[in-house]
Parts: sequence; C-alpha cells; structure tokens
Amino acid sequence: MAAKKKRSAKQQPLPELPVQPLEQDDDLMNDLLAQLESRDQTVKEQSAQLLNDMDLNSKADAIEKTNPKQDAKARFKARQARKAALLAKSYGPDDPENQERLQREAKEEEESIRKTCKSLGLEIHEANGHCLFSAIADQLSLLHVVPPAQATYANVRLTAANYIHSHRDDFLPFLPSEIGEDGHGAQEPGLMGDAEFESYCNSVRDTAMWGGEPEIVALSKALNLPIHVVQGSTPPIVTHHPTGQETPPTSTQPAIKISYHRRMYGLGEHYNSLRPVAPN
Repeated sequence: MAAKKKRSAKQQPLPELPVQPLEQDDDLMNDLLAQLESRDQTVKEQSAQLLNDMDLNSKADAIEKTNPKQDAKARFKARQARKAALLAKSYGPDDPENQERLQREAKEEEESIRKTCKSLGLEIHEANGHCLFSAIADQLSLLHVVPPAQATYANVRLTAANYIHSHRDDFLPFLPSEIGEDGHGAQEPGLMGDAEFESYCNSVRDTAMWGGEPEIVALSKALNLPIHVVQGSTPPIVTHHPTGQETPPTSTQPAIKISYHRRMYGLGEHYNSLRPVAPN
C-alpha cells in the first residue's frame, strides 16, 4: 500500500501550501517527501521549497514545547518533521535568503549557548567524532569518575547500550520503530519489535550512530550522575537525574555538563563537553 501511495503522490500536481498546525500537515509533508524522489528536477526543487516554507523545525520546536512529557507520538512527529526539514534543505536550490536565515539562527544559537556557559563559568570543549559519547567521556575523565585511559567513546557507548538493553521496557516507549507503523506515511508511531530493539542496542554499541535523549537518560542512570545539557532554546539547561528528579544547574553535586547544538554545525545535531573556564 505504501508503494502505491508514493507513485500516486508523484503524479499529482504540487499542492498549495496551507497555513495550519503540523498535525494537519502530515499528509502534505509525506506527499512532498515522496515528490522529492521525482526524476523531474523542477518538481524536486518546488517540493523542497514547499517543505522549507512549512518551517518544520519551528513546528517541531512547538510540539516539544507543548508536550513536556514528550509522549511517543509527539516525539515521533517532531523527529519526522526535523528529518523532512533536513532532507528538503539538501534537495532545495541554494537560496540566498534561506542561507542567510540559517546563518542568523546559527549565530543566535551560539550566542545563547555561550551566554549560559559564561553564567556557569564553563567553556565549550569540542568533541570530535561520536560527539555525545566523546563529550561524556571527556566529562568522566574531568570528574575523575574513571581513569583517562578508560574515558573513551567506545566505553561510553558500551555503557549506554548495556543499560538500554537491560531495561528494555523502560526505553521502548522512547524508541519508536523505523518500520511497520513508523514507516513512510505512517500516522501513528509503532514500538520496536525484539529484532529491531536488538539491532538498535548493537548500533549504539558498535557503530557511529548518533546518540540522543534515550542514551543521555541511560548514561545518567548507569553512571548514577546528573547530566546537564546546555542548549540554545528554552529551557536553556535541561537536567537529567538518575532518580528522575530535577537537579538545579547551580547544585554543588557533581554533574556531567555538555552542550547541545542544533544549528551551529552543518552536519546536524552535535554535542560538546563543557569544561570550567581555565584561569588566566
């Protein structure tokens, strides 16, 4: 059925862009994504432009802001919107206005993150490769949780993968399936099956797969340490505590401190380690 829908979408004329919430834009977004596969370059560019005009990243921000508990359906919709926005940008023409907007947003994000870091007496330490896991490894060495030789992204990946694997029921609601109900054109997020869950854990452990909130939660619990994430949006600091409690960012309790960058880096989402500002 999905294949038939995709072929039909390619044959239809480009729809006019409605002004409405993302929940009502799902069908349009999926049709435009299908048209990105057209052999007609003009159709590709027009579809990409319509997706860009939908301002999907802002709508994803709104979903996350209005769903503080982040149920699986809300996370699914926000993630799909961000994927669509990223894909549309890669297909679209080099629009100077769009590039200017992206540069402006990146600059605003950087200024916001650095302002928060300054208030906490922290500075950004670049994490190169396996960014989330490298950033947390740097923090573990900084906090003397493990010897420097053991503070590697590979060991952090292993810790996250093992914890998620051993707490399957706790993490499944946060890991919507990439197939079945969660496939192209799906209206509801499905949960991972056994094989997909095993594959996910193996990927966290053995590949360069990007880490995100599920891995941060797992590492906070596995390491029994709060993790504070500085970001350029609201709230400026997101705290994860192994007990699930809120931890004030100014607490004297040892905590892993990292930054989350959504727009500063051209390759997409990125994490860095936050170290105390070195004395002059």
